[in-house]
Amino acid sequence: MPRDITAYSNPLVKRMRTLRDKRHRKAEGLFLAEGLRILTEAREAGHLPRYCFFAGDSEQHPLVQALIGPVEAGGGEAIRTTPDILSKLSGKDNPGAVVGVYDELPTALDRLDRTTAPLWLVAERLRDPGNLGTILRTADAVGAGGLILIDECVDPFSVEAVRASMGALFTVPLARAAWSDFLPWLRSGPGQLVGLSLDTDSDYRAPDYPPPTFLLTGNEAQGMPDSFAAECDVLVKIPMHGKADSLNAAVATAVMAYTVLDRQAG
Repeated sequence: MPRDITAYSNPLVKRMRTLRDKRHRKAEGLFLAEGLRILTEAREAGHLPRYCFFAGDSEQHPLVQALIGPVEAGGGEAIRTTPDILSKLSGKDNPGAVVGVYDELPTALDRLDRTTAPLWLVAERLRDPGNLGTILRTADAVGAGGLILIDECVDPFSVEAVRASMGALFTVPLARAAWSDFLPWLRSGPGQLVGLSLDTDSDYRAPDYPPPTFLLTGNEAQGMPDSFAAECDVLVKIPMHGKADSLNAAVATAVMAYTVLDRQAG
């Protein structure tokens, strides 16, 4: 049976609000996700929140009902609250009907099995949570084996990144690693590393992309370091026909991902 919390001063509300800060997320091992679509995607992927906060006036919504039962049956807690408290938790003026608090997902590199998919996405020092979320959605859309985040990327468990992923955070295997750990792991088995670069004349449609292909996208502002580019088996460039010198990192990743799949299928 859900319990009611309507006071901002409630200790659980105060504690969960701190999860908007990376330091507290790391200390608690928890993160926030907001919105019926995202929580439903998570439930369908087998992930249930430890706490599920929902607005009282949405309790009879079928998707809210579909969350409450499994959460409580799984040992979590369903909490009936107010839109104002949901706003405080999510940081949005117009919050969704639900906010979930989840255990952080495992991100160890050695969990990944490269034989499960012909394409893997790799992102280096991403700074924008919107780009990270969009790349996760691309990974889901193309059936990539997972997304590997290299070095100091934006936190994938931030409220902004989770929101931008539209649920893909729960459906796409995620790993985080230092470059110095990723490279030996990559070279320990099959797989070619394909880098997106402006410093090459090789058109992105020219190479073959035998599976598994690991597609590396560099930092939004600086691209990838020369030392990383030197380790790539193939460097490719998406030509620019206008005045812009490059595409947004997430857009370029999507263009490349579908190109790789097309070449692998052909």
